[in-house]
Amino acid sequence: MKAVRISGYNEPLVLEDVDIPQPGPSEVLVRVHAAALNPLDFKLQRGYMHAFFPLTFPYTIGTDYAGVVEKTGSLSSHWRVGDRVVVGSQATQGGAIAEFAIADSSNLVRLPDSISFADAAGIPVAAGTAWQALFEMANLSKGQTVLIHAGAGGVGSFAIQFARQVGARVIATASGSGLEIVRKLGADQVIDYKSQDFQGMVSDVDVVLDTIGGETQQKSYGVLRTGGSLLATSAPPDEALAKAHKVSATFVFHEPVASRLSKIVRKVEDGSAKVLVDCQQNLADFQAAFDHQASGRAKGKIILAIA
Repeated sequence: MKAVRISGYNEPLVLEDVDIPQPGPSEVLVRVHAAALNPLDFKLQRGYMHAFFPLTFPYTIGTDYAGVVEKTGSLSSHWRVGDRVVVGSQATQGGAIAEFAIADSSNLVRLPDSISFADAAGIPVAAGTAWQALFEMANLSKGQTVLIHAGAGGVGSFAIQFARQVGARVIATASGSGLEIVRKLGADQVIDYKSQDFQGMVSDVDVVLDTIGGETQQKSYGVLRTGGSLLATSAPPDEALAKAHKVSATFVFHEPVASRLSKIVRKVEDGSAKVLVDCQQNLADFQAAFDHQASGRAKGKIILAIA
């Protein structure tokens, strides 16, 4: 089979011919139809996340994929060959950008026929991170206000939809074509971060979801109400600043959980959540897709068609 792998940190991505892996007793072999890239993939390749997610090389890039069960282990009786599935694997496992991938049988979620493989691949990390941050960590609820940075990104686009569904007021930052995207997703207030300073436009926010880091994160502490929550996905928050502003600040590590993913898949199935797709590329164009992801300019998800 073909797989996109790296041989070490900062090493180039290479499309290689490798042996098809065989599932262990509690594992399933999936024929991958589509996979998605995430900002984490670039950070892993560069070695930025080594302290949190140490990799074993060679490492196959990607954590999010959808496809069909090809083979099951002896203890994976819940799954049948031909089942449509979507998977969010652990960062240290990777394996998504390949023609076949191994998944723990407890980590698969059944994929309804109404959801395409391409859309499904765009769900696990982006939607899971948004859900985990807003509801499992910040306990966002009706009547609260949330500021979502980079609202037109993968995580941000899902966060806007989820926050609106629970009755929260949504403020989102974006730029260019992203401004209209976040409006259509349901943001109550849209801020063009290239020409407007959000720090002077909002205050007493209950929750900030920061996917950018740097100066954006530093300025976000000041717009939170006392006791508010900052959830950061790009870099660990400054605990001293959080304490000075009398707020909580938490670094969000997405943890794949099948029950959460299943819940989100049902939302996509019933139309209450949509997958924002920036572009779809073929496997042969993996480098262009990876470079686009690394640029930080993607509006939504970058999908690779594998099969």
